[in-house]
Amino acid sequence: MPDLSNGLTVWFTGLPSSGKTTIAHALEKRLLDAGLRVEVLDGDVVRTHLTKGLGFSKEDRDENIRRIGFVADLLSRNGVIVICSAISPYRAIRDEVRELHDGRFLEVYVSTPVDVCAKRDVKGLYAKQKAGEMNGLTGVDDPYEPPLTPEVVVPTHEQTLDESVETVWRALHS
Repeated sequence: MPDLSNGLTVWFTGLPSSGKTTIAHALEKRLLDAGLRVEVLDGDVVRTHLTKGLGFSKEDRDENIRRIGFVADLLSRNGVIVICSAISPYRAIRDEVRELHDGRFLEVYVSTPVDVCAKRDVKGLYAKQKAGEMNGLTGVDDPYEPPLTPEVVVPTHEQTLDESVETVWRALHS
């Protein structure tokens, strides 16, 4: 088992309503119960504080992810397990963040199909997009570039929450 007390960033990426945040918080609890230092950087929460003022253009989305990645790197290199839950739609910026972490990075692709995400529609984004009230919804009318070689793939449409957390847990301990 690797020494998780040295710090690591667990980066959840996937479509809106794919299950990233739900799994992230369940994993956080399990890691805290194991006595580890953990911080969650949720994309929605970060946007209200650290990246307030950024929009949803490609440049702003990249800058949002770059800032989350910077904070995650600072924490992880100081012995914290950082769990990031952010759509992070573009492969190049995810790869940039991975490079910054110098080996302390585990990419988790939450591979839920768009039709399942639309049925969940946790924030009502898919309904707004369908009604013409918004555009630029990742995976619908804005691109999402799935990871090519993530360390973990979590198909939440085929697994329970506990199974998804266990999948990530096993990857952390292999």
